[in-house]
Amino acid sequence: MNHPAYVFDAYGTLFDVHAAVRRHASSIGADGQLLSEIWRAKQLEYSWVRTLMGDYRDFWKLTEDALDFALRKVPTADPNLRPALLDAYWTLDCYPEVPAVLRELKASGARLAILSNGSSAMLEAAVRSAALDGIIDEVFSADAIRRFKTAPEIYDLVATAWRLYPEAVSFQSSNRWDIAGAKRFGFRTVWINRAGHPDEYPDMPPDAVLPSLNGLTQAA
Repeated sequence: MNHPAYVFDAYGTLFDVHAAVRRHASSIGADGQLLSEIWRAKQLEYSWVRTLMGDYRDFWKLTEDALDFALRKVPTADPNLRPALLDAYWTLDCYPEVPAVLRELKASGARLAILSNGSSAMLEAAVRSAALDGIIDEVFSADAIRRFKTAPEIYDLVATAWRLYPEAVSFQSSNRWDIAGAKRFGFRTVWINRAGHPDEYPDMPPDAVLPSLNGLTQAA
């Protein structure tokens, strides 16, 4: 079944969150992967905690805070690399299959959007760097409501702006917790399980599971 709208999470789904550290792997050394994993984990943790507290600090500031923690946690990583790592985060690599899949969906007549915790400036830079700005119709950022996923209000940004019932939207994310939030809101959900993780939320199952965006048009 085709859907009139396909909405994608950004970080980890379209853009490789570990690309920034990978670009500087030779300078970081053996603990580069550990540094990247801690950076990502704290970035997400900070977003959840802020939303639970009813507080807001934009995602770029959380990204900076998370890197600062990761650099302290991994003392073998040179803290002088901080500016270079942050610069790299603005132009993360997109996964190789992303442009072709998005173009195929666009050619079918579907509307395409990004729905992300990322700040508007971060997302604009990432989309432009990956040359997706001619494919994506709209970018929805948590900045608009000053709350992060999985608050229902962030998923409602798409439904309200595009005047669609939730079930008309196919939502894709590599983050299982994000899929759970979108499923609870009412979206049709596709978990892009790039890392092959076990399921975490069996009471809120995705409608489909794929190892990448390849096959999305068939799963639709």
